[in-house]
This record gives sequence, structure tokens and C-alpha cells, in this order.
Amino acid sequence: MSNEILSPAEMAEADRLTISAGPRDGIGLMRNAGAAVAAVVLAHFPAARRVHVLCGTGNNGGDGYVVARILGDSAVDVLLWASSSPKAGSDAALAASECQVRPRPLSEFAAETGSVVVDALYGAGLSKPLSGDAARAVEVATELNLPVVAVDLPSGVSGESGQILGQAFRARFTVTFARKKPGHLLLPGRGMCGELVLADIGIGDEIVAQLEPRTFENAPSLWLESFPIPAVDTHKYRRGHVGVFSGGPPATGAARLSALAAARSGAGAVTVLSPANAVQVNAAHLTSIMLKKADSIGDVKDFIGGRRPSAFVLGPGFGVGEKTRDFALGVLANGERQDGRVDGLVLDADGISSFRDTPKVLFEAARRPNAPALVLTPHEGEFARLFADIAGDKNLSKLAKARAAAAGAGAIVVYKGADTVIAAPDGRAAISGNGGPWLATAGSGDVLSGIIAGFLAQGMPAFEAACAAVWIHAEAGSRFGPGLIAEDLPLALVPVLRELAECRNEVTAR
Repeated sequence: MSNEILSPAEMAEADRLTISAGPRDGIGLMRNAGAAVAAVVLAHFPAARRVHVLCGTGNNGGDGYVVARILGDSAVDVLLWASSSPKAGSDAALAASECQVRPRPLSEFAAETGSVVVDALYGAGLSKPLSGDAARAVEVATELNLPVVAVDLPSGVSGESGQILGQAFRARFTVTFARKKPGHLLLPGRGMCGELVLADIGIGDEIVAQLEPRTFENAPSLWLESFPIPAVDTHKYRRGHVGVFSGGPPATGAARLSALAAARSGAGAVTVLSPANAVQVNAAHLTSIMLKKADSIGDVKDFIGGRRPSAFVLGPGFGVGEKTRDFALGVLANGERQDGRVDGLVLDADGISSFRDTPKVLFEAARRPNAPALVLTPHEGEFARLFADIAGDKNLSKLAKARAAAAGAGAIVVYKGADTVIAAPDGRAAISGNGGPWLATAGSGDVLSGIIAGFLAQGMPAFEAACAAVWIHAEAGSRFGPGLIAEDLPLALVPVLRELAECRNEVTAR
């Protein structure tokens, strides 16, 4: 599977490079694209009363003329509606000249129940709100509840950000080409695409590789090669030791959720670091998870020196304030020691909010030589507290915001949501498309933090660890489905982890 995601500009460059390399020309790519869309219409709507093809003036419209021609040749009742004629001499103009279906003005578009709409107006290149005849066409299709097959991306959805520009078609199927675009995975665009069909139109992998893409769809093929599998002769401390900081007596559950998730994800040892007044509360609920008192930064340093943990979780249920900041900075200062090193700190919830007024202090600590990898896991509100300037920039997509935050913080940023974006300081970013509604429950983020720490402790690189944890967390939640609460998640991870381990072993055996 190819994980690369191409921006609209990168896709245009891929078209150009393919045409330059030959033997395919622009009209050849257009004919292939139109054929792929027509095949979806014929396969899924064989009994359609009529197909209305809506064409813009650019290449997306050119694809539409090809669709209309092929459907007409297949004895389908086709009406073609065009906003205006394509530019003379363009590939779209050539496609229009080859089409036997005469266009009608888009301003007169009307449809009937039982028909299908092919949206070939704008696709992924739209950068301004849909208006005029195109906007009215959306209203007609929506009012009649007509199934829509979108070419590349539903018109009105930004290919760059997934945002709705004014209004947009809600497609039953979206046929895109070569690689997915950000708008296919980022919300709300993802919800407008329906079933996504990725068609090969002749843009080869070698062409995509020339673009050196830095954005990926988060899926196992992105990180499976670094997924940790214990060696036959391993022991618990070789599998990594995770420390999870607990809050006081009324707020200990979040840390235990993180701790159990770290253990389920494969960490060989997990210790809950508890304030003295909460030790008995935690002890009453822990069995395989170890427990240690940690009231001061001195206690934390003693634990690091004596037990050699490789990753920490700080924030869930811990409280906002100076103690949280001191603990975070203390862990980040222990990246290199004579007796080993701390490899990573996952900062979540209260850990993030504690630095809202002093973010530069955190970022400077993360950027010191040999500092542990810092993984920040904010939801939208926490992101706005730590990255106020970035969050407030309405010109940036969620992908661009996560990427800017990671670069500014020197950290892996997991910008949570149903379309979670994981970004690294070096510019890599991944968008998750498998998030579902069942994870919208208290404590699920604490579980995610524990999974990330568990993978960090086992030596997985920070970006890959975060990507894997996000995908596995969402997959477990989706498989469990209705009724899910956070306490269910650690055990729900098991079948997903088992399948991944089997896949990893297969890859290693090849």
C-alpha cells in the first residue's frame, strides 16, 4: 500500500512530471481518469434513470466530458451541464470535442428523482467558496437526495484542508487518482467523500517518489517495520520500563488507565509514581503494575537513577501547576546518564495545560542535546493553550497547524480528533483516517498516552510510536463499537496487537 498523501499542488506536479517523462500525455491521463469514474457509475448505478454530468472549465471538467462520452457509448441516458467552455487548446477542450453529448448551461441544471449526478466541476483545486450556478447545483442535488459520484474531491471541499468552502456536494463515491489528498482524510471533508476509490491512471510510483512527499496516511505499512517484537531471550526490563505519574486521591484513575495501556502495548515493566497521600488508593487497584511514592523532583530523580525507566507519561489527572512543570523539565533533563537514558516523555492533559503561560521553557528543554523525545498529545482546546498563535491562524489547515507546532516545539505533536494528525519536527506528518465516534469517551486519551509510552519504552522511534499508537487505539475502539468506555480499551488492544505481531513476523521472515 502507498501511504503518501499529495497536496493539490503536488498532484499537479505529478501530472506534469508524468507528461514530461512520456509516453502518456495530458489527454491520455484525462481519458484514464474519466474511464475510472465511468466504471464506478456503471458498476454501482446500473439502474439509474439518468446520469447528469456537471463539468467545470478545467481538467476536472475535462474528466467529466470523458465520463459523459463513455456513459453515452454504453447506452446510458446522459445529460451534460457545463459552466462554460474549456479554454481553447487545453486537454479539457480536446476531451469536450471528443464527447458526443452536447453540453447545456449549468445555470439551467435540473434533475429528477432516480437520477445520478457526476460532479466534475472543481475537484481538489478549489480555493474559494462555491458560488453561483455551482452552488445552486449542490442545492438541487441535495434537495432531491441524489447520489453523487465526485471526480477527485466533492466540489466545495478544499483539497488542502478538508474545509467546506461555502457549501459542497455530499458524495456517495469519490474517485481520486494516484494518491489521496489531505481533504480526503481531514474533517469535515472526509465526511463528504462517501466511499473513496483510488484509481491508477498511469502516474507511477517513481513519479511520486520524485516529489519526496512528507505527508502520509497513518496505516500499519507506515510503521510496521519498527513495530516491536520481543526476542526469544528477552526479559521484562529489556522490553522497557514506563513510569506514569499519578494525581492525588480524587484523580488517580487516569494514571492507572495509562499504566495498564503501557503494559498491554508491550512494556515489560510499568510503575505508577504516586503522591504519598494517594499510594493506598492506587495500591487497592493495581496488581501487575508497580507502585512508588513520588512527591518531589528528588523522588523522581531517585526513581530514574535506581530503576532506569525509558519512558514516562505525565499529565493525566495530575493537576495543573508548578509541580507538573518541575516534573516534566526534570524528566527532560535526564536524557543521558551513565547508567542509561530516558528515551521519551509523553505529555498530555494537565501536563500540556501547565505550560500554557511558559511554552518556550518546555520547547527549549525539548531541544537540548540528548533530551528525551517529547510527545505532546493535545486535543483542540489543549492545542490552543500551548500554541495560541498557530491555533488562531484561520488560514492554516489542521495538518499545517500540527506541522508548525511540531517544528516550533521540537516535539512530536499528536493533534487529536477523529482526524488525528501526527507531526514531527522534521516535517513528516501522518493523517489518521480510521478514527471513529466510540473513542469520544472520558479516559480514552489517557489510554492513548500509555500506548505511546509503551512503544517508546520498547525502542520504537517517537514518530512511528505515536503513529502506531493512534492507529491501534482507533482500531481497537472501532472494533469494540457501541458501549465502549475507557476501561475496555486496554483489553480491546489485544487482538489488534496480536494481528500486527503476526504481520510483523511475516515481514521479517521474507
